Amino acid sequence: MKETDITAVIELLKESLKSEKLPIVSDLAEKKSAPFQILISTLISLRTKDEVTKIATGKLFMLAGTPSEMLKLSEDQIINAIYPAGFYRNKTKTILHVCRELIERYNSHVPDSIEELLTLKGVGRKTANLVVTLGYGGKGICVDTHVHRISNRLGYVKTKTPEETEYALREKLPPIYWIDYNTIMVAFGRNICRPTSPMCSECPVSVHCQRCGVTRSR
Repeated sequence: MKETDITAVIELLKESLKSEKLPIVSDLAEKKSAPFQILISTLISLRTKDEVTKIATGKLFMLAGTPSEMLKLSEDQIINAIYPAGFYRNKTKTILHVCRELIERYNSHVPDSIEELLTLKGVGRKTANLVVTLGYGGKGICVDTHVHRISNRLGYVKTKTPEETEYALREKLPPIYWIDYNTIMVAFGRNICRPTSPMCSECPVSVHCQRCGVTRSR
């Protein structure tokens, strides 16, 4: 696709996805939730369906809403709250570790830079970018499997890994779209531009798509 087509693609997707439910982390951002809630919700969401993350996040934040409150909970209490999120036992340990780090190193304040967030055990680039963009409205591009797949499928970038995609998008995606890009592509990827057999016949941006790597569609 032409680089200039990305504006049309994003605006068309925004319009077509107005009736779709936002991913839980994006929903929290819309409600002006604290960066701490964005961080913990993102940690829970890894390899977990959004509907499960939403329930788990709600149950956990009913018990604790700050790092110090979280550390007053036992591992079993956190496990019971976030189950059946994927890898819930490991995520419980990560949540507790992150809360200790936030208290000891940052006076319970969640860092607002990607570099500092990446120093927290269990926090990768996806999580760090989401916290910076959705928690602080800062500059970042969160790239998950949906963003990586769709950006390449459209022909907008040609990369092999999500990290490569992030840096490629930083070079060419207009900054005005950085914060919303993940939310838009995640919703699009779940409903239309699926990993296998995408719904190309229903795609609102098919005229702009090169369908790179698509061998079967509906």
